Amino acid sequence: MTFIEKTKQPLFWSNVAKVAIPFFIMVTLISLLMNSWRDIFAGDFAKVNQVNFADGKWMSFWGLKVFLSAFYGLYVTNKKMK
Repeated sequence: MTFIEKTKQPLFWSNVAKVAIPFFIMVTLISLLMNSWRDIFAGDFAKVNQVNFADGKWMSFWGLKVFLSAFYGLYVTNKKMK
């Protein structure tokens, strides 16, 4: 079955969501911990906001993770579905 044929099935998109959403959450948490772990554990969330999200940084922060998660979900689901 080709990729286009697989995308027409509702089960394909359900499986993409099952893979992409946990991957997105995991990548987001790891990224936040790598960038601001001291501030997170100190409870200084204003600093976490400033480092990761302020002044338009949120677009690259979330955009990259959404793109990677969607790509990974599509890739894994395409490989696993027959």
